[in-house]
Amino acid sequence: MNIDIITIFPEMFDGPFSESIIKRAVQKNLVNINIHNLRDYTTDKHHKVDDYPFGGGAGMVMMIEPIDRCISHLKSKREYDEVIFLSPDGQLLNQGISNAMSLKNNLIMLCGHYKGIDERIREHLVTMEISIGDYVLSGGELAAAVLTDSIVRLLPGVLGDETSALSDSFQDGLVSPPVYTRPRVYNDWEVPEVLLSGNDKLIREWRIQQATERTRKRRPGLFDQHQQDSLGEQ
Repeated sequence: MNIDIITIFPEMFDGPFSESIIKRAVQKNLVNINIHNLRDYTTDKHHKVDDYPFGGGAGMVMMIEPIDRCISHLKSKREYDEVIFLSPDGQLLNQGISNAMSLKNNLIMLCGHYKGIDERIREHLVTMEISIGDYVLSGGELAAAVLTDSIVRLLPGVLGDETSALSDSFQDGLVSPPVYTRPRVYNDWEVPEVLLSGNDKLIREWRIQQATERTRKRRPGLFDQHQQDSLGEQ
């Protein structure tokens, strides 16, 4: 997989992409992540990529020309499945989207800044818009890092255990059940006996029950959707 990220702050990705799972995925050549400085694609001698909005108003707007030049340059090298703009009013990121994106080959992620980007970019260049939550960040870089992490960890060979991602929260419409490790007893706090029983069937049933109950209490909206989906499959 190739992920190309367009940004005016390329250094912001040094930390998230130089540690843990993403670092290992890059080292294994399971994903290529390329960071492109948008200022390299402007014709302005001061490397300016923003201007005042037509019609007045507060804030600056990212200009169409450098973004178009950057995307056109990338598209001259390969075909892209999606050009994704990280935006507060985009489609809310969920596990289903991450699953779908992990099956793609080439993605472009565009990080906005200031008051936003020229609307013509969204109309003619962007194919998909994604939000990571109903709040506003200073720019799209953190959102792009979150989206990238959620996709890369699903790629075959990235996680040590191929089945690990299948038990993540939201994969089956529920949050994950509680997990425990050694010691068996700590400060008189004990691990549930069923997990020590060695009975795979009982453990699996316990985990489903715990995941269902935890979802009902903590994420009632998600629980209701899961119930509707379950009825629809019957």
